[in-house]
Amino acid sequence: MKIAFHGAAQTVTGSKHLLYINNKQVLLDCGMFQGMGKDTISLNSHWGFEPKDISHVIISHAHIDHIGLLPKLVKDGYSGKIICTPATASLAKLLLLDSARIQESDVTFVNRQRDKQGREHVEPLYNEDDAAKVLPLFETVAYGEHYKVDEGIELLYTDCGHIIGSAAINLRLTEKGKDTTLTFSGDLGRYRDMILRSPQTFPQADFIIIESTYGNKLHEPMASSNDKLLQQIQHTCMGKKGKLILPAFSLGRTQELLYMLNRMEIENKLPPVTYYVDSPLSVNITDTVKKYPDYFNSDVQEMLKKDMDVFSFKGLTYIESVDESKALNTLEDPCVIISSSGMAEAGRVKHHIANNVGDEKNTIMMTGYCEPGSLGGRLKAHPESVNIFGKQFQVRAEIAEISSLSAHGDYNDLLHWLSSEQQGKLKKLFLVHGEYSVQQDFKQRLISNGYNNVVIPAMHEEIDC
Repeated sequence: MKIAFHGAAQTVTGSKHLLYINNKQVLLDCGMFQGMGKDTISLNSHWGFEPKDISHVIISHAHIDHIGLLPKLVKDGYSGKIICTPATASLAKLLLLDSARIQESDVTFVNRQRDKQGREHVEPLYNEDDAAKVLPLFETVAYGEHYKVDEGIELLYTDCGHIIGSAAINLRLTEKGKDTTLTFSGDLGRYRDMILRSPQTFPQADFIIIESTYGNKLHEPMASSNDKLLQQIQHTCMGKKGKLILPAFSLGRTQELLYMLNRMEIENKLPPVTYYVDSPLSVNITDTVKKYPDYFNSDVQEMLKKDMDVFSFKGLTYIESVDESKALNTLEDPCVIISSSGMAEAGRVKHHIANNVGDEKNTIMMTGYCEPGSLGGRLKAHPESVNIFGKQFQVRAEIAEISSLSAHGDYNDLLHWLSSEQQGKLKKLFLVHGEYSVQQDFKQRLISNGYNNVVIPAMHEEIDC
C-alpha cells in the first residue's frame, strides 16, 4: 500500500490524497486550492496523477477545498463513482454548480480588465456543464454503514462534526492476505459545537491522516463570538452608521452567524438594522441544512421545539439577484451584509469589499480561517492598500475578526479525537491540511503526548505503508 499526497500537503487547502491498493488508485477528496495568490491557478491546473487512472473517489465533506476540483477531474477523464454521505451529496450539487458560476463570472470581470490592459484572456477551470456531469456519479453511504468499495476495500463513515454530512473516512484494506486499517479525518469539528454533534469515536487504525489547521492554537470560548458580533454591530451600524461586512462561507459559517443573530433576537439584544444574506447559494444551503435536524446537537434540538426556524429573525433579508446585490453598494443606511466566500477570494463579498473598504465608517469582519495570500488574509494584515480585481484600493475601513467561530477543532479537539486510539497499535500519523509551521508545532505536541512516527508529507510525496 502507498499513499501520495497531492494537495493540502504543508498547506491548508486542496485536499487530495491518493491511495494505491490492489493495483487500484483510490482518491480521498478532490479539493480546490484556495487563497494561494499567484500560485492558485497553477496548483489547480496540475494533478500530479492521471485522472483516468483513478478507480474510485471517496469524499469526506462538501467544502470546496475538498470537492471543488471534481468537475475538472471528470472533465480530464475520471468516470467512476464519487462516494459520500447523503447530506454531502445534496450540498455538493449546490456548491459545485455555484463554484462554476462564480468562476465564469469572475473570469468575465477579470477579462474586461485584461482587455483594457491589452492582456490575454484567462479561462475558468470548469463551467456549469462540467459541474453538471459530476452529479450523476454520486453514490451515498450513511454514517455507520459498512460499504464495499471494491475487492479488499471496505468503507465506514463516522461523523466528524465539522459541517452537515462531514465524515471521517475509515477504510479496512486487504492486500495479499494482509489487513490494514486507515482513517482520514477530513476536517474535524469542535466538541461542544454551537450547532452540530461532537465528533464520533472511530475504529482502531494502523495509519491516520489527520488535519492540522489549528494544530498550535486553542480557540476562545464560543460564547465570546456572540459578544464580539453584537459589539461590532453596535459599533459599526449604530455608532458609525456604517456597513458591517461579514465574509462567510455559505456552508457552515453563514448558518452559525444566522443562529447567533436569532439568539440575540430571542434575548431582545438584536440591534434594529437590516441584515442581508447576499448569496443565492446560502439560501439553498440553509434550506438543505434544515433537512438534517438529526445532525444538530441536543441544545439546538431543544430550541427547535420552541422555534421552528433557528436561522431566521426579524430584519433578515435574502438577496438573490445581481441587481439587488449591486444596489447594496449604493445603500447609505447602516446594515449588516453576510456574503461568501469566507476567505473573500471569490463571489459577491469581493465586490462588497472593493466598494466599501475605502470608507472609514465601514467594518470588514473576518469570521474564520483565511489563507495568508487570500484577500481575507491580506486584509487581516491591516495593509494601507489592497489589490482587488487587479486594482488598488486604499484600506480605510476597520478590519476586525472573530477568531472563536472556527468549525475546525483546535489542538485539544484533535487530541481528544485521537484519544480513542491505542497508541501502540498506530503505525504512522500523517499531518495534512495545515501551514507547515503549525504542523511542526502540532507534531511536537503529538510526540510529547506519546505519539511516535508522526510524518508531515510534502506536496506530491509518495509514502509506502
